[in-house]
Amino acid sequence: MSSGPPPGLGTEWQQVLGIFADEAEELLCAMEQALIALEADPGDERLQALFRVAHTLKGSASSLGFQALTDYVHGAEDLLQALRERRLSVSEPLVSLLLGSVDHLRELTRAALAGVDQLGPAHLAQLEKLRAFGATGQAPGAPASRPDFPLALDSAEELPRLEVRASTRGRSVRMDVERLDRIVTLTAELSIARGRMTRFLMEAESSGASWEDAVAQQREMDQLFLDLQDQVMKVRMVPVGPLFRHHLRTVRDLARSQGKLALLELEGEDVEMDTAVLEAVREPLLHLLRNALDHGIETPEERRAAGKDGCGHLRLRAFHDGGNVVVELSDDGRGIQRERVRERAREYGLVAAPERLRDEEVDQLLFEPGFSTAHAVTELSGRGVGMDVVRRDIEALRGTVALCSQEGRGTTVTLRLPLTLAVIQGFAMGVGDQVYVVPIELVQECIELPPGASAGEEAGVMSLRGQALPYLRLRHVLGLGGTAPARENVVVLRHPDGVVGLAVDELQGEGQRVIRPLGRLFQDTPGISGSTILGDGRVGLILDTPTLVRRAVRRAAEAPGYITPLESPVEPAASRYQEQRRTE
Repeated sequence: MSSGPPPGLGTEWQQVLGIFADEAEELLCAMEQALIALEADPGDERLQALFRVAHTLKGSASSLGFQALTDYVHGAEDLLQALRERRLSVSEPLVSLLLGSVDHLRELTRAALAGVDQLGPAHLAQLEKLRAFGATGQAPGAPASRPDFPLALDSAEELPRLEVRASTRGRSVRMDVERLDRIVTLTAELSIARGRMTRFLMEAESSGASWEDAVAQQREMDQLFLDLQDQVMKVRMVPVGPLFRHHLRTVRDLARSQGKLALLELEGEDVEMDTAVLEAVREPLLHLLRNALDHGIETPEERRAAGKDGCGHLRLRAFHDGGNVVVELSDDGRGIQRERVRERAREYGLVAAPERLRDEEVDQLLFEPGFSTAHAVTELSGRGVGMDVVRRDIEALRGTVALCSQEGRGTTVTLRLPLTLAVIQGFAMGVGDQVYVVPIELVQECIELPPGASAGEEAGVMSLRGQALPYLRLRHVLGLGGTAPARENVVVLRHPDGVVGLAVDELQGEGQRVIRPLGRLFQDTPGISGSTILGDGRVGLILDTPTLVRRAVRRAAEAPGYITPLESPVEPAASRYQEQRRTE
């Protein structure tokens, strides 16, 4: 059976379907979260909330004539009604069955939106299981639950795929009406101020207006513009809660697939970040959760033997820190087994003397491409596999990744992210006739390059208050040519492992910059991540600071007398390691 638009309502029908698609996805996510909450803490209030969500979805589907979807929700409602009437009690097999039904509902919703409204064999089989469970308290073929085993391990049915399904929503955000009113008001005020400025300039000569009057007019317009910009930027801000709550199901299913128990606690769900940042952090966060569940959280037996609760706990936390959003994922698992990391580093020749590495340096090995302490490659990667992907993706957002672990106690991974990708508070510097920009939060200080430094060298090491500071000459790194001035400046940049310097011709100061994407010709240019329009109309390039930092550290490691525990360069050893991994 196919569904289609009522006669004469083509465009309007598509708009209705778009609204229903967003509403249905929200309701299905709410059902997942309510089921997981009900499993952890059964209660009438949670059950009533779950039933209301299902009933709302059924009503919306019915109003649009999606009969197959309506019938399926009705089958799930019957099982929930048995819970409400206490004919059944909350159990892990029942919750697993209902969570599987949410997956079927999601598929039926997408099919109905595509014009196919019918129950396939798989949907009918799942619907029959719902009815059988309601009648007997057990799904056909399900093993009897073990009363001595903790909740959330036994399953009436394995889910078809243990993966997070990416959102198919279009690029849209909801805007608060008050915020929209404020934008309209500011736009009108800015238009009025612009008219006053135009009249002022036209009448300035005849009226004898002073320069101070012109500056006052300009300052009024500047303030209105900044207010408007602030409101427009806030339109792009969305809370992290929906993304965080999405992972409640992820943690449950992935832990269950490994015979483990795990609960995810959320904190800071109302913290807002740019919608583009939120979407970009989705995959890195999934990598971290998978690693935490695979190599962080132990089995219930291992946890009890170590004096822990049999159920592992993960905490996903967000908070603002200055001009950044910080996302922390912590677990109370076994922590990083650093001796195992040293053993693998020695085995594959990644480090010359792993026993001399400090704990922080051992932890940094986990970010090497392909590094893993796992004895065998499985569907879930060990802590380390995927961490290079996490760092690459976060640094592409102008963010940073930090790791803190205590063996036997757990691990915390901290992502520091910008509030927005549209605007940057940047520090500009000049090399020849080109201007380059770095995020101001990375700039520690600016100093003069010592006169003794050779102008022909791309990189070097200088002293910064008695400490070695590796630096790069931006002119040589980017192949700009030309001759450096007699006096060069060094912009000292912070990074997770210390500081590095960029030698440039001149310092131009800080200011707010609107970020523009690079054209296709320049997208793969090393060391450049974006562009911006400068105040004089020229194009400035935004530097990819993580790439430049790593390059500076590697070049410094090659300098005579510079002491580093890591091999120099690292890439050849890492390449050998990855090649050996592929042959295993």
